[in-house]
Amino acid sequence: MEFSFFLISIYLTFESHLTKNLGMNLHEYQGKSILKSYGVAIQEGIVANTPEEAVEAAKKLNADTGTDWWVIKAQIHAGGRGKGGGVKLAKSLDDVKRISDEILGMMLITPQTSAEGKLVSKVLVGQDVYYPGDSEPSEFYMSVLLNRGTGRNMIMYSTEGGMDIETVAEETPHLIFTEEIDPKVGIQGFQARKIAFNLGLSGKAMKEMTKFVFALVKAYEGSDSEMFEINPVLKTSDDLIIAVDAKVTLDGNALFRHKDYAEMRDTSEEDPTEVEASEHELNYVKLDGNVGCMVNGAGLAMATMDIIKLSGGDPANFLDVGGTADAARVEKAFRIIMKDPNVKALLVNIFGGIVRCDRVAQGVIDAYKNIGDIQIPIIVRLQGTNAVEAKELIDASGLKVHSAVQLEDAANLVSEVLA
Repeated sequence: MEFSFFLISIYLTFESHLTKNLGMNLHEYQGKSILKSYGVAIQEGIVANTPEEAVEAAKKLNADTGTDWWVIKAQIHAGGRGKGGGVKLAKSLDDVKRISDEILGMMLITPQTSAEGKLVSKVLVGQDVYYPGDSEPSEFYMSVLLNRGTGRNMIMYSTEGGMDIETVAEETPHLIFTEEIDPKVGIQGFQARKIAFNLGLSGKAMKEMTKFVFALVKAYEGSDSEMFEINPVLKTSDDLIIAVDAKVTLDGNALFRHKDYAEMRDTSEEDPTEVEASEHELNYVKLDGNVGCMVNGAGLAMATMDIIKLSGGDPANFLDVGGTADAARVEKAFRIIMKDPNVKALLVNIFGGIVRCDRVAQGVIDAYKNIGDIQIPIIVRLQGTNAVEAKELIDASGLKVHSAVQLEDAANLVSEVLA
């Protein structure tokens, strides 16, 4: 049972990180700019890097929209910013300057960040959209994403906007609705009206929600996004429907069609080691364990991480070196893995099909010599084409590298070096 639960947990962890690597997360202000370009009504805002810029942004918003209250929002790639003090209301220009000064430069800790938090380097100054009127404002949740079970895009929505949708799903799942989109015909009018009806809207608000849904789906499809999440979608006191927040993840594989979107990437929000790995075309995901992994192929990586766990260790990373494991590539992979101070051993697990094992072995040997003083034990398991020759090369190298042919042997070596 422990084996199964670990495999599932690693798979979910890997899948979420893989989504992060293949997809590109945007800041709220960037996501809103895409929404607006497709006709989605948004809470207007201007991004600022200093308190002085924030004040100028507030003045411009006042001139453009008439708002005399403003919302100051930290711009980081994480949700739950309000819970960490990263979203505050300013009722004067002095408040705008003071609050911006407080938020800029802070390490914002939210339920979706690490314990250290994330550095806030910019804020979004937004108009106040919760103004009084003929009716009470209402908040909803809405997202557009792929239903992997059916292979169709779907709209997920709820009356419980402004809350963690995970909490809603756990405690009141009957308040979450979905509407699948048939790719042959696209979103239909009756579906948009059904969404508005299920959200309890009528009259002008229902018409506005129908238009909002059509525009949102158009933006999702046109931008080649993996996910749009608008939380909250707001019905204002005068029955307008606008996106107050926007979490947008673009499909990284489609960025060649959107050069302008690709330029929105903020590498300061990503793990610097993962950024470095991507620059060398290495698929790397940092985990929290003590045994580094260098593997070729995602499936083999999953098995390798499970073997590490069963051997008494915890995987420190996922790293797919690909089919070209030459000395330069192996050396770069080694250096990236060993930047993690938690790594106490390194397991190289290569199945030689496309790449010959003896070439990988020579790459490991050359990389070891180039790096020089390596303080952690390295276990190399090579199986496939020329596996025997590869083991002979490593054993004859005189280096502190443990070689294995069978995965079980590699697992036993991991246990020994961690003991």
